[in-house]
Amino acid sequence: MDEAKVKIARQFIEAIPHSRALGMKVEEIGDGFARITMPYDERLIGDPKTGVIHGGAVSALMDTCGGACVMSHPEAPGGTATIDLRIDYMRGATPGQTIVAEARCTHITRNVAFVRATAMDDDRENPVATATGAFTVERKS
Repeated sequence: MDEAKVKIARQFIEAIPHSRALGMKVEEIGDGFARITMPYDERLIGDPKTGVIHGGAVSALMDTCGGACVMSHPEAPGGTATIDLRIDYMRGATPGQTIVAEARCTHITRNVAFVRATAMDDDRENPVATATGAFTVERKS
């Protein structure tokens, strides 16, 4: 694992203003895998009656985690951008619980990295959402 590359990816993700505003924290990153947490925050509630976090916040977490796993992949030399991201919401996250996203780069070509991700709260056996995505692979000319 390229420690310098992992450090750069971690610093980049943690410097994104939107990620900071949502309270995201990189817990693990390297070799095409990333785990990012987002703590429960009342400012992110989408349904005041239930206290469930807005799906847009969950989407942003999964997108950021997908990008982070691509940036840490040994065959991805630089930055990345989302080409496509499909998210399937399984259920609302349990109010008061931290949401954890895990993403893995499952395949990488010359220009595109393919990712699978899962978002979970404390009930790890019952995901909040799953995602599949495609991200750019930045190559130096």
